[in-house]
Amino acid sequence: MSERFLVTGVLGCLGAWVARAVLADGAEVVGYDLGEDVSRLRLVLGEEADRITVVHGDITDLDALEWTLDEHRITRVVHLAALQVPFVRADPPLGMRVNVAGTVNVLEAVSRRLDRIPGVAYASSTAVYGPSDPSPAPESGGVTPGTLYGVSKLADEGMARVYAADAGLPSIGLRPYIVYGPGRDQGMTSGPTAAMLAAVRDEPYEIGFTGPAQYDYAPDVARAFVTAASSSRPGAAVYNAPGVPATVEDVVAEIRAIVPEAQITWGGDALPFPAELEATGFDRDVGSFPRTPLSVGVAATIAHFRAAG
Repeated sequence: MSERFLVTGVLGCLGAWVARAVLADGAEVVGYDLGEDVSRLRLVLGEEADRITVVHGDITDLDALEWTLDEHRITRVVHLAALQVPFVRADPPLGMRVNVAGTVNVLEAVSRRLDRIPGVAYASSTAVYGPSDPSPAPESGGVTPGTLYGVSKLADEGMARVYAADAGLPSIGLRPYIVYGPGRDQGMTSGPTAAMLAAVRDEPYEIGFTGPAQYDYAPDVARAFVTAASSSRPGAAVYNAPGVPATVEDVVAEIRAIVPEAQITWGGDALPFPAELEATGFDRDVGSFPRTPLSVGVAATIAHFRAAG
């Protein structure tokens, strides 16, 4: 019997890329998402999107989540469902219900099924760090996030640690930084991908932040989530994604290397996170974390947008 992955938040950018990676491995995908817009799945997977069973479900509904795990005989879980920075800022109570209560539901549901589902891979974020953290930021994590979204992700890491201690639930959290690639069209750091799409469409675009950061190609992060979900590592661990350090100017230069006439500008403050992250643990403890060079990732993203029309 092949593995059957539940991917929460499957209709998001990383959800779509995780689904693609799972299918490439010959396993099955069941998506769990409250949304109905399948455009990202279509963009990332094309006709292969029809191979995914999408359950319309609310991550804050524990009964519905448990029913899905049992009805579809799930064997692996990648938990990505969350509201991003702008949405948490706009509605903090909803943001905390989804990001914190939703995650504790996943941890609770899987902890009751360890005979079939050996653990959880889940998305944390670089937002657990704040502007006062050093750069490179230590992989042990931050303690003073500057956003409510970051606070919610730090809470997720703490809950996973307690579930490992109290219920024996293994988990691996990943902290991506600026995720870019086809399907990344919302969130505080979606600007670089939006700029790539604007370049393809010959439209002007301004990226709304400046300064140095780390850039994570979406297919790389997705592959790492699948590796993490398939791991037999005990305990609770959290790792930074080893993205490519770059400035916004570097990203725009890579876009213009492919589309010389691109009308891309940038402005605003630097992101409120350390410019670089320490990221060695995943390779040491779990497996190889893919590392696509920025030039290759930008070129592949633009080519994907062009092919999709």
